[in-house]
Order: sequence, then C-alpha cells, then structure tokens
Amino acid sequence: MGLFSFTQEIAIDLGTANTVIIHNDKIVVDEPSVVALDKRTDKLLAVGEKARLMHGKTHENIRTIRPLRDGVIADFYAAEQMIRGMVKMVSSKSHWFSPSLRMVIGIPSGSTEVEIRAVRDSSEHAGGRDVYMIYEPMAAAIGIGLDVQAPEGNMIVDIGGGTTEIAVISLGGIVSNNSIRVAGDDLTNDIQEYMGRQHNVKVGERTAELIKINVGSALTELDNPPEDYVVHGPNKMTALPMEVPVSYQEIAHCIEKSISKIEAAVLNALEYTPPELYADIVRNGIWLAGGGALLRGLDKRLTDKIGIPFHIAEDPLHAVAKGTGVALKNIDQFSFLIR
Repeated sequence: MGLFSFTQEIAIDLGTANTVIIHNDKIVVDEPSVVALDKRTDKLLAVGEKARLMHGKTHENIRTIRPLRDGVIADFYAAEQMIRGMVKMVSSKSHWFSPSLRMVIGIPSGSTEVEIRAVRDSSEHAGGRDVYMIYEPMAAAIGIGLDVQAPEGNMIVDIGGGTTEIAVISLGGIVSNNSIRVAGDDLTNDIQEYMGRQHNVKVGERTAELIKINVGSALTELDNPPEDYVVHGPNKMTALPMEVPVSYQEIAHCIEKSISKIEAAVLNALEYTPPELYADIVRNGIWLAGGGALLRGLDKRLTDKIGIPFHIAEDPLHAVAKGTGVALKNIDQFSFLIR
C-alpha cells in the first residue's frame, strides 16, 4: 500500500450486532451496528458506539436504527449510511485520500439473491468499486485458522446476533449448511420477556444484553458460576423502582428454548453430511465462533448432547472478520468468493 496507491482494500464483517472492519491486517473499526439519523432531514448524526449510547434514549427528532435484522439488511438507506460512516472511520485513520475501495464482505450462508444484492448495492453506494462477498461460516473457518481448501471435513457453528450459521466445509466449498434465525438477539428478547413475566420489571434491550453478558449460561450447573447480576428498573404495575438480582440458573432456564433450537439445527446439518466428512468432523471436533460462543457452558452442553467435541475459537467475536481479511489478501486464490 504505497502512498500513491489509488485502491484502498478493506474487509468488512457486516454483523447484526457489530460491524468489524479490517484494513492492512489490522482491526481498525469494531463498532455496534447502529446508526442515529435526524428524523427531519435524514442526516447521519452518529454511527457505531456513539449511536448505541443514544439507543433507547432519544427524543422525537432523533431515531436510532439497527439496519440489519437477522443478518440481513432491513433498512437499505440506514445500512448505506452506516457502511459509509464506518468506512470514513478507516479513511480518517490513514492521512491520504483514496478514491476507490475494494471490499470483501461477510454475508450469511442462507442469503437469497435479493439479500446478496442489497448488500452489494449498499456497499457500492458507500463507495465500493470492487465488491466481493464471502459466506460467514467460510470466513469464520479461515479466521480460526482451518485449511478450508483441504479435502477434509470441518464443521463451523457461527452464532451471531441475528443468525446462527452452521456449515460443513471441504475443498474450499460449503458441503451442507443450515442457517437459522435464532441467535444472540433472540436470547436477549427471551431475557427481556422473562424479566417482565417473572419479576414484573421492565427492562430495555441494552439491559437485557448486559444480563446476558454477565450471567448468561447454557447450563444450570456451572463449575465456576458468575455472581448474581442486579437489575434496576420500573415495576410494570406500579412504575416504582425495583432492584432484582438475577442468577445464571434463571437465565439458563429462560433461554433454554432458543438454545434447543440451535442444538436441533446442528443435528440437522450433521444429518445431511456425507459419511466420509462426518468421520473427519468426529475426529476434528466442531468449532464455535461468533458472540454466542461466549455463552457460558455452551460448548460443554453441545458436546454432551451431540457426542462430538466442541471447541471455542480463540477470538470468537472476530473470527469472521479475520477470515474476511485473509480472503481479501487472497482474492485471486480463493475461488469461493462471490463477485
């Protein structure tokens, strides 16, 4: 990347919850996928962390939007503004002006043609000249450091904010995949609903997210349990302030249904795996990536249930982004990139 190079290359993991951008092998942007727009003029006010701080605390002239729902662009204009805002963050960190962008973007493996086009159009409107796509489980496998080109089966379970992507990869392609729209956001909704139903306390999306991070668990018995998390909020009936301690066992019960759906999807993907690859998977184990991989006890629960060892990626939150970054450097070698 010389000073006079006119192509700036960036890799983007466009996630429902977080967007990560890699430039020159470094993570330069890691921000929540939220934008704040002025309601009257539709002008961009804030993007990323600044917009997330406004989320749920705005007045009538500001609206905060999460442009992606279930891993898919739900609000086209907001998505374009978000990509543009995040790309600007990269440009402002390098001192020179770069007119054309080459991008590799991670997308869910269950994306339809229409959804793929929405990502491409948003990226092109945000200044992308050369736009390539890569399926997220493939990117996660590369990011974990697996050899995706080898004639050997590897299985990835990528639990993001909007989708859980399950894929068996061999010879640089996805052999069988299962993409379900049950993921981190659903766990957050389960917790929100549970707090209202069980404790009569109103909690917002951000508080529910904090409960999940602090005491979220997939098992009711943990070896080193987290301390109870204290939630403050209004009583649903009286609107008086309440203070409710929440334990990890409660959360394990309330997210049980969603976790079971993820379990069923993994079993479903294994069912459609050719026997030779199945043998490889049993030998190599199954890799967990994405923010959902950080849920306490999830790997142990899946290992016990399915009987194949589950490993958590070294840096599950950035596995897809790192893989997208590697794909960016090897655009010519990787035949599985979508143009």
